[in-house]
Amino acid sequence: MGRLAAASLAGTAIEFFDFFVYGTAAALVLGPLFFPTFSPLAGTLAAFGTFAVGFLSRPLGSVLFGHAGDRHGRRPVLFASLLLTGCATVAVGFVPTYETLGIAAPVLLLVLRFLQGLGLGGEWGGAVLLTAEHAPEGKRALWASFPQIGPAVGFLLANGVMLALTAGLSDAAFRSWGWRVPFWAAGLLAAAGLLLRSSLAETPRFEELAASGRRAKAPLTEVVRGHWRLVLLTAGALAVGYAVFYTVSTWALAYGTERLGVPGTVMLTCVMAAVAIKGAVTPFAAMLGDRFGRRTMCLTGCAASALWMFPMVALLYTGRPLLMFLGFLGSMLAFITMFSVVAAYLPELYEPRVRCTGAAVGYNLAGVLGGALTPIVATALAEGGSGPPWGVAAYLTVVALASLGCFALLPETLPARAVVPEPEAAPA
Repeated sequence: MGRLAAASLAGTAIEFFDFFVYGTAAALVLGPLFFPTFSPLAGTLAAFGTFAVGFLSRPLGSVLFGHAGDRHGRRPVLFASLLLTGCATVAVGFVPTYETLGIAAPVLLLVLRFLQGLGLGGEWGGAVLLTAEHAPEGKRALWASFPQIGPAVGFLLANGVMLALTAGLSDAAFRSWGWRVPFWAAGLLAAAGLLLRSSLAETPRFEELAASGRRAKAPLTEVVRGHWRLVLLTAGALAVGYAVFYTVSTWALAYGTERLGVPGTVMLTCVMAAVAIKGAVTPFAAMLGDRFGRRTMCLTGCAASALWMFPMVALLYTGRPLLMFLGFLGSMLAFITMFSVVAAYLPELYEPRVRCTGAAVGYNLAGVLGGALTPIVATALAEGGSGPPWGVAAYLTVVALASLGCFALLPETLPARAVVPEPEAAPA
């Protein structure tokens, strides 16, 4: 289990490094480089628009790779998704700016960001099932939480590189070529990840399905017909996690540097410190999920998010590093209370024959609802006001309350069961 957990953590860390480095670049430099004819606000919104495309393609990736995972095994998904995301990320580092290529430059960004999201949409399902279907029942949330640490590691790597570059280079050098370095580095990370995953074994649960001839012929069709309500509820429930995370990691970064005048290095340091603690806390929160239940942890984290959004915005508006860090930390702790257990929770909600598709589609649809639009909506809500951006806090609170309602309608899966049957589930 230790080797499997390490491989799944490393893979998700690499893929989320690819995904997050784009988000940081969008907040810092992509607007003026690829949309120079826009106003500063419009350029930021356009850059966040290309950022959102990656979320829109994630559900499609979960369908494509989920089908492969349910039909051909979880293991092949891990290779194909990592290869696709890595190649697309490296290519972003070579795209000429608008000054050189004109309108074709932002179009290429959109295409490559779409491919990034496509690969990441498949990564999560394969990595989570690799650990969840190998893990002993009483420690499933613990072992399945290791892929959930990967996003924190990937975020720290991406922003650590960005922080070093912004601190070590002049502004002109960073805008000229420095921002491209993390995208080029993604190629080396992807190669290391592929090598690490080369010796992984297929999960016992899929081997049982293959041996018995009970694999789904059309996994997406079965999910839509038999589990559509479950997909919608999980997407709505998890939307708050994406909204909170990308408010802190993407929108707040842009807002702090552009509106509050806080140096980018200070903003990155505050966010990175909060995310580092979130990553360290993940397995301990997951152990609580093994003891008290997945749904219980999700309800607790969702309620905490609803209560913390106004204090978080108030602390951000001070522009003081320590207070901003505390605001970000509270948000990240509420977030991980939920997301530490979802890697065990979602697979347990679906029958094994459609688990890779169902869990991944629900998880990535939540990314569209909560992650794709949040930086854009928050930027628009914060524009023009003279005080703290309370509209952003209100928006996030509404999202949290909506997610709380969705979690309340989902069942508990502790003690962990291989299948949580649904009345309309398709027959095996």
